[in-house]
Amino acid sequence: MHVPDGFINAPVSVAAGVVAAGAVAVSLRGARRELADSTGLPDAAGRTAPLAGLVAAFIFAVQMLNFPVAAGTSGHLLGGALAAILVGPCTGILCVAVVLLMQGVLFADGGLTALGVNISTMGVVTVLVSYAIFRGLVKVLPRSRRSVTVAAFTGALVSVPAAAGFFTLLYAIGGTTDVPVGKVLTAMVGVHVLIGIGEAFITSLTVGAVLAVRPDLVYGARGLSVPLKLRVGGALVDAPAAAPAAVPAAARSTRRVWATGLVTALALAGFVSYYASSSPDGLEKVAADKGIDRHVEPHAAKDSPLADYGVKDIADARLSGGLAGVIGVGATVTVGSGVFWALRRRRPEDAGTPRTADAPTAA
Repeated sequence: MHVPDGFINAPVSVAAGVVAAGAVAVSLRGARRELADSTGLPDAAGRTAPLAGLVAAFIFAVQMLNFPVAAGTSGHLLGGALAAILVGPCTGILCVAVVLLMQGVLFADGGLTALGVNISTMGVVTVLVSYAIFRGLVKVLPRSRRSVTVAAFTGALVSVPAAAGFFTLLYAIGGTTDVPVGKVLTAMVGVHVLIGIGEAFITSLTVGAVLAVRPDLVYGARGLSVPLKLRVGGALVDAPAAAPAAVPAAARSTRRVWATGLVTALALAGFVSYYASSSPDGLEKVAADKGIDRHVEPHAAKDSPLADYGVKDIADARLSGGLAGVIGVGATVTVGSGVFWALRRRRPEDAGTPRTADAPTAA
């Protein structure tokens, strides 16, 4: 759903850019808190900052894997729900923003003047909608890993057509063609409901996989442990909280998770992406069928050495696309990790005594 330049007029694109900039600014403040939240293990921020960069790189890689959803149409992960559940909503918005920035600047995917439109649509809307649904379901469902994956599936499923609806709203206000809004809305939401199913499966499977090996690293699953019950005088009461046990360094280390995730992202982008569907994605298909792409403008980075996810002057399609994917993953994890490490280092708490899990926090 990468919106190119020319779909939305300049005033609305600027307004969307202001909204996106405001969301990023708010997220920068919120991400500092999310990166420092812990589950009782030492150095929580030191563990989550590099993982946030890895989540951005993983989203970049999976977005290269277009999957067929209907005749002549494909879809790909948007990633807002996955990022929000794994590393927090504010950090999630930043993850998607980093991905979109890398795609627009390096690969000519998504217009540069439409960057605010894309961040607002694919980042802000998907994160807010998916995480609101996720938190609501987690509160009412039984406290279990299965409930977390069910909530992740539902939030991701709804977030994609919600993003399609938001794009249609922007088109209704500032579209550059005169196609009836009703036709655009029906087509966009219809195809993106199907794409949302794919998004939901990818999100729930990924969240479930991380929960299975390191549940402490899933932001959305924090605080979901069920207190131990004791029977006293015939009634069940909560057992007293046990003193925090010493955690071996190997148990709290994220190096293995980080390495496994990075290798997976590199494999997906460098090898599996060659077998992705070549059909146009949902927005491209709707734009071509309904005629809303009549005023599309050439991308400012169309002459980039990596434009269209291929390396210039390399004739072999498999090698060119695979190398471009590896470069993209490397660039995204580097930029993303740098941003989140900088946020972590700027926290005022880092200059003082380390905060324990039971210490009160300032408002």
